[in-house]
Amino acid sequence: MLMSLAIVGAAGQTVVGAESAVGVAAAASKQSVWNGYERVDFQVAGRACLVVKPKAAAAGRPWIWRTEFFGHEPQGDLALLARGWHVAYLDAKNMYGAPKAIALMEAFHAHMTKELGLAQRVVLEGFSRGGLYAFNYAAAHPQKVAALYLDAPVLDIRSWPGKKRESKEWRECLAVYGLTEETVAAFKGGPLDNIAAVAKVGVPILSVCGGADKTVPLEENTAVLERRYRELGGLIQVIVKDGVDHHPHSLKDPAPIVDFLVKHARF
Repeated sequence: MLMSLAIVGAAGQTVVGAESAVGVAAAASKQSVWNGYERVDFQVAGRACLVVKPKAAAAGRPWIWRTEFFGHEPQGDLALLARGWHVAYLDAKNMYGAPKAIALMEAFHAHMTKELGLAQRVVLEGFSRGGLYAFNYAAAHPQKVAALYLDAPVLDIRSWPGKKRESKEWRECLAVYGLTEETVAAFKGGPLDNIAAVAKVGVPILSVCGGADKTVPLEENTAVLERRYRELGGLIQVIVKDGVDHHPHSLKDPAPIVDFLVKHARF
């Protein structure tokens, strides 16, 4: 199973509170501390969300949005917090970046920008299956994305979870996209089908991958994206960790990740 339940559950406590009539305003919040920084848990559209605040916000109030597995290998997030970035998360797990998830993400983006005053453009951080959410949101709303940081990302549901046809994840994925075993072969709604929309507006992309990833193979996911994105004139940097499988994610020293985002993110 890809990124198991122990990681999925890392987002923290569920917050109970009344939704607004339009489902965008946050419910009552709960404050705590995460790695020395203030963390606020709340709800948007009935989903658990959180934001971690820097000690002092950087100019323009930049932020990075972890689309799945908040708190796993957080060294990049912590380095950006130290630079004054906010770190955010919306719990849309088991939705595999499908249109319903993208609609929830849009409500979350609206709350973070309008209510919390963060930058209109955000860096989307897609770990593993989180790549589906990050890239699909960028394809749907490219003008709202400052950059993409993809880490061993799933970019084709037929690569993962599609190679495990008996798995719970595959059944969930088909259901949330409204697909069947018969119709999925012709499916054109994934990240690799919508690269042009992201390249058109020049979203910078960083991808960190294991060169020996057997769960989400590099050649079926990031390598395809890299080739097509370059052909379209897009800026993409791929860091391949030789001999590394799907885990561990990120880099022990996150400096190359932070340097790319600070240099290229279009806030």
